[in-house]
Amino acid sequence: MRIGIVGLGLIGGSLGLDFRDQGHFVVGVSRQPHTCDRSLALGVVDEASVDLKAVQDCEVIFLCTPLNVLVKTALAIVPDLKEETIVTDVGSAKTTIVEALEPHCPNFIGGHPMAGKAERGIDVAQRGLFANNPYVLTPTATTPPKAIETLRHLIDQLQARYYTCSPEQHDRAVAWISHLPVMVSASLIESCFQETDPAVLHLAQNLASSGFRDTSRVGGGVPELGRLMAEYNSTALLYSLYAYRQVLDRFIQQVETQQWPALEAVLEHCETHRPDFL
Repeated sequence: MRIGIVGLGLIGGSLGLDFRDQGHFVVGVSRQPHTCDRSLALGVVDEASVDLKAVQDCEVIFLCTPLNVLVKTALAIVPDLKEETIVTDVGSAKTTIVEALEPHCPNFIGGHPMAGKAERGIDVAQRGLFANNPYVLTPTATTPPKAIETLRHLIDQLQARYYTCSPEQHDRAVAWISHLPVMVSASLIESCFQETDPAVLHLAQNLASSGFRDTSRVGGGVPELGRLMAEYNSTALLYSLYAYRQVLDRFIQQVETQQWPALEAVLEHCETHRPDFL
């Protein structure tokens, strides 16, 4: 199969490596000539170009650009595609993307591989990035079954765990387990700087170990990605943020009023049910 990948960063590059290993012919597009050269040198793609027309003969196209340029990029590609060409994306928000692109591309299916790293760029692309991780498709009532079947086959080749749901369900779910954690983690880091004694702050920075490292990891990630999550999934994110604030207020009240058994009961509930999300 001839597969096009527009956007040769971590996700696009990792897709290219895996699909080439499966015998597919991969055409990559990047705005940066240097990235095209690196993708060829690293074996990510068979061909690379800065011209979007390079993917017009591909059977399946993966849009791996940032969310804020994804729709514009797709609309620039669609007029040159064959009617049967399947187009999908890898963005972490789906409703706005699907609503914008489906009317212009009947074979468009929203997609989201739930895998990544703290680093970004073609040089951190890796084989097997998606293996054993969820990969979600968000077809609608008008999505052609053949397009879904084709993408399902490609996802199986990535050895990812396939899921399907509506765009709206996707956005609500990832708000809880992906977008909210970024904001909570970032607020933890930012809160530490409310310490007014420089000596205490310096001591905290030196004492920080595995607990702080684990809970602050996603909040210390790429700022642009966090902003785009909030911008393109604002409704679901706000819902989860308000709910989180209510829970945090309950914790505050339990500590202020010394409701230690009640606090322990909540922590026991968390201990019991955390594995349900892992």
